[in-house]
Amino acid sequence: MTASYDANVERADLVRRFRTSTRTIRVAERDVTLLSPANADDLISEDDYVRDERLPYWADLWPSSLILANELALMRLGGQRVLELGCGLGVVALGATLAGAHVTATDYYEDAPRFARLNVHAATGREITARHVDWSALPEDLGRFDVVVASDVLYEHRYATLVANAIAVTLVRGGEAIVADPGRIALPAFLEECGERGLVTEPDVRTYKEGEITQTITLHRVHWRSE
Repeated sequence: MTASYDANVERADLVRRFRTSTRTIRVAERDVTLLSPANADDLISEDDYVRDERLPYWADLWPSSLILANELALMRLGGQRVLELGCGLGVVALGATLAGAHVTATDYYEDAPRFARLNVHAATGREITARHVDWSALPEDLGRFDVVVASDVLYEHRYATLVANAIAVTLVRGGEAIVADPGRIALPAFLEECGERGLVTEPDVRTYKEGEITQTITLHRVHWRSE
C-alpha cells in the first residue's frame, strides 16, 4: 500500500485491459458495487493450464465469499492484521475492512489483488495491501497475522497441504483462521493437514440462499492447539 495509489487511474487501466462489468452485492447491510471481469471464461489461458492447471476462478463471485465477508464485518477487528489467501474480487477483504482491520489481500493471479484493492477502496475509501502470492513459495516478508481467512479455496487436492501450511506459517499464536468451504474435494485432507501442524478446527455451518440457489457453507474456525 502506498500513498500514491490513484483509484481512478487503476480503474481506467483495468477497464482498458479487461472486458468488465459491475455487480451489486450486500455486505454488512449495505449495497456494494464491484468491478469484475465480465466473464471468467474470457480469462482462460491454455498456457496457464498446461503449466499448473490454473483456471481463473478468482473472477467469479462465490457464495462462500459472501458468507465469510458478512461474518467478518460483524467481528471486532479494529487494529488487527488480517491476511486473505485467495482474495479474488475483494469481497472478503471488504468485510474485514468494514470491521476495522488492516487487510493484506493476496492471490495467485496477479490481476486479482488489483481488482480487490480497487473494490475495497471504492466501497470504503480505505486502502488495503494487495499482493501476488504463490502458496508454494510464500514470501519471507509476508509476516504473521491475527486473523487468516480464505473462501472456497480447496477445490484441488494439492491445495489441502498448501493452505494448511500457509495458515501455520502466517497465523500468530492465539490467532484465528477461518476457511469458508461448501464441501470441496480437498476439505477432508485439509482438516487432517491442520491437525498434523498442531491446528484445531471447529465447524460453524451456515446456509446461503439466493433465488433458487441454496448452499451449505461451513466456516472452519482454526486455532493453535493449547499446549
